[in-house]
Formats: sequence, structure tokens, C-alpha cells
Amino acid sequence: MAIKSDKWIKKQAEENEMITPFLGGQVKEGEAGEKCVSFGLSSYGYDIRVADEFKVFTNVYNSIVDPKAFDNDSFVDIKGSQCIIPPNSFALARSVEYFKIPRDVLTICLGKSTYARCGIIVNVTPFEPEWEGYVTIEISNTTPLPAKVYANEGIAQVIFFGSDDPCALSYKDRNGKYMKQHGIVVPRM
Repeated sequence: MAIKSDKWIKKQAEENEMITPFLGGQVKEGEAGEKCVSFGLSSYGYDIRVADEFKVFTNVYNSIVDPKAFDNDSFVDIKGSQCIIPPNSFALARSVEYFKIPRDVLTICLGKSTYARCGIIVNVTPFEPEWEGYVTIEISNTTPLPAKVYANEGIAQVIFFGSDDPCALSYKDRNGKYMKQHGIVVPRM
């Protein structure tokens, strides 16, 4: 496997709608000219944005987090230009971008350093070959202070790995449970 370049990413995005919407360069300023957490195409990856929808963990109903029997009362839904994540807490969000991953590609997604340096850790599982959908983004506030995340700005970088041979069995072939997901998708069994 080899890391794919910005030229390859741009070609796949334009010809095969691999990333929609696609921005062919780094955006570092908002619409009004204010600084923002950068997003768009970079040298060997693509910086995705977090949408304005968040699910923030709460313990109001004394729930237990159980991936086999997930209780939606574990979250408070927030929609807005920013989200405050409580100390030592967690939120789910989704990407602005919709992805269609080629059969010979696997991605790894890592949080942006701007957030990591504030104790905000982003986790996204790999996008498997032929997976398609909006990305569900896991955001952890590891600090003892409330943490702010900005909607419609960069949150993580996707790195694309390509193989000379397409995989024998893709995510689409397996009818993966998170295929073509929209919105913020909680654990499914």
C-alpha cells in the first residue's frame, strides 16, 4: 500500500465524486475573513469539516454506555455554529463531506493538531474499501475544562492508502451496517 498524493485525491474527487463537496486547496479563513481551523485538500490528505450537528454525552438519566444496547438518552442533541463539550466528556458529530471510497483504497483519519494541543482528541475509524457515507466523528474532551469545537471548520485529516490490487471483499460486498450513513449514527448491532 502507498499513500496517495493530493493530485490523486483531486482526480478521484472530481472524476468519481470521492469527496462531496470537495475543496481543491486549504481554506484558512471563514467567509467574513476571520481565522478558522483549516480544511480542504492538503499535500497527502484531505482535512474534513465537522457539521453543525452534535450529540453530547450526558448522565442526566444515569445511563450506561453499552454498544450492544445503546440508549439514545445518553446524549443531548445540539445544533449550532459551535459546541461546548463538558470536561472529561465526549461528543459525536458528522462530517460536512460525503465520501465514496474506491475498492482499492483504505483511509485513516487523525485529529487536527490545533484541537489535539487543546486536549481535544478526535477518533474516526478507517473508511474501508467501497464504504460510502457521511463520517461519524468521535470527539473527546480530555481536559478538566469545557472545550469548544467549531462547526463547519476543520476537525480531522483523512489519509488515503492505495493498493495495487482491489480487495477481495469490500465493505459494500459485506453489506456493512454503516453503509451510506446520513446524520450522526450511533452504535448499531
